[in-house]
Amino acid sequence: MLSRRDFLGLVIKGAILGNFYQLITPPLTQAVAADEVKKLPVVMIETGTCTGDSISLDNIWTPTFSDILSNILDWRYDWSMMQVHGDAAYQVLKDTYDQLPNEYILLVQGAMIQRDNGHYNHVAYDNGNLITGLELVRRMGLKAKYVVAIGSCATFGGPVSGYPNPSRATGVQNILPERKVINISGCPAHPDWIMGTLLHLALYGEPELEKYGRPKLFYGETVHNRCPRRHDYDQGIFATEIGQKECLFRVGCKGPVTYADCPIRRWNDRFNWPIGCNTPCIGCTEPGYPDLMSPFTAHSPDIPFPGGTKVTTDEIGLGVLGLTSLAIAGHVGTSLYKGRIQRNLLKSSVKVQHRPALKKAKTFHQYRLKKT
Repeated sequence: MLSRRDFLGLVIKGAILGNFYQLITPPLTQAVAADEVKKLPVVMIETGTCTGDSISLDNIWTPTFSDILSNILDWRYDWSMMQVHGDAAYQVLKDTYDQLPNEYILLVQGAMIQRDNGHYNHVAYDNGNLITGLELVRRMGLKAKYVVAIGSCATFGGPVSGYPNPSRATGVQNILPERKVINISGCPAHPDWIMGTLLHLALYGEPELEKYGRPKLFYGETVHNRCPRRHDYDQGIFATEIGQKECLFRVGCKGPVTYADCPIRRWNDRFNWPIGCNTPCIGCTEPGYPDLMSPFTAHSPDIPFPGGTKVTTDEIGLGVLGLTSLAIAGHVGTSLYKGRIQRNLLKSSVKVQHRPALKKAKTFHQYRLKKT
């Protein structure tokens, strides 16, 4: 069977060349033929969502993708894709729950609505009773082999949990503290991130996760690190308005604090991505999106580093950061490792915006930023 090291290599190579599934499918087909892979049952539950992640996933529904679904994954329940509805569809969920405990993967798309015990979000109907997304996700999640939250709403609350959050929306991990939830963030999540994670679960089990529960193979580096305009940033060449071809950090780009491989993977079948359209990255994969990332066109005038040192974006762009002193360099190295620069840049951005509403918001992502 394809080794995990080779699989990870193909994930990156496929992103660069734009043929991820063509590279992955042949070895998977061989593994299936040799009975080396057991099909994993998958159920998808949509809660407080715009269904954007399903639409994103549809963009790779090619014959290759169909082959993966047929041979590697047993896609059992997804109300927007199923041919059956009503009682027949819900029976599939009940059968999976009763007959395959600790064997199925639970995919959750959408924020968890907690207000009034979740009764602003009903996702099923059983014997005359409306079932809330809150109830169904908890019930299915406690008996799932893996729980995977896809999209920013399911992972960290996303736009649905934006201030003042009247529905008390939150991410899946908050309502399933007993389980480790694998987070595939993004608004929406890239189809490769979703399917690549599912394939890893089917072939090798849980992937290596970073501090927010996201697979490192997709969220291991910042957008800034791989951005094709990084050389402009390093030389202090900044765009002054959206639409220009220089580094967009001064007009709001959140690439330096956003972890995702968008620069190499791109979107819509590798056709383009936001910075390729001369618009800033808005940080949609991060805890705190959208509140802590907005206004999307506002930039941080400086970055407060640990120890009280402040370095302006101009200084960073001109390369002064590495020359100022060994002490600052030491702070930077430690802070990059611990994620403090990311938090400081976000805090600086919020402070510049002077948004009193954010001080009152008690959302999940703000709590996480304080705790880590």
